[in-house]
Amino acid sequence: MTKIILCGCLGRMGDAVCRLAAKNPDIEIVAGVDILPPGGGLSYPIYTDITQCQQRADVVTCFFPPSATADVETVMEYCVNNQLPLVLCTTGLPKPTLDTVNDAAMKVAIFLSANLSLGINLLTNMLGRAAKLLNNAGFDIEIIEKHHNQKIDAPSGTAYLLADAINQSLDGKMSYVHDRSQTTSKRNKSEIGIHAIRGGSITGEHNIIFAGQDELIQLTHIAQSRDVFAVGAISAAHFIKDKSPGLYAMQDLINSIH
Repeated sequence: MTKIILCGCLGRMGDAVCRLAAKNPDIEIVAGVDILPPGGGLSYPIYTDITQCQQRADVVTCFFPPSATADVETVMEYCVNNQLPLVLCTTGLPKPTLDTVNDAAMKVAIFLSANLSLGINLLTNMLGRAAKLLNNAGFDIEIIEKHHNQKIDAPSGTAYLLADAINQSLDGKMSYVHDRSQTTSKRNKSEIGIHAIRGGSITGEHNIIFAGQDELIQLTHIAQSRDVFAVGAISAAHFIKDKSPGLYAMQDLINSIH
């Protein structure tokens, strides 16, 4: 059994993880942490400060929003001090915090992913080969992502995950363009356009467009509920709980599946 301290337990993703964990005999949430006032009705204690937590756990999973950078850094410090692996699911972290992640990963195992969906990460694998072939054939590449109107960061971390996978396969020669309204020039072949749409209750949709002469290829991933990310978070917790210090990602988890 994997015992988890769940940071961000009262948020949407925390709720999804709680629901799935309640149905999984191999997972137990032993404590929750949230920046909001603790609510009732949960089977585990909730703290506003992870340093107050006394429960023994195998893994810490963090779904704090990107606005809670200081809380994320406190969680990392707690994990280092208590030698606990961390599944870090917060997107849109600033560079100084990412530098802290890299430093902490030298002391404990940290699983960092912009998107915990197995489908998105399989798509990431596919994009490298497609980009090499189609970019050489003159195709333009655009990414459109859609999320609910409560999402804070834009473009999404997943959009950058997909763009980075494409760019790495093309030797880093591509530049990212987010706003074409400020230019009056034609599109450059070395661009990847990244566009964000926010509205309603869209869970998450990412569309990668390869636009060539007289043909269009689109690869699309649609998350129909947050459960797809909760499944990934639980899989990540199982995967990382016995790992040595280092920085891990969904590709490591996928590669471990035989």
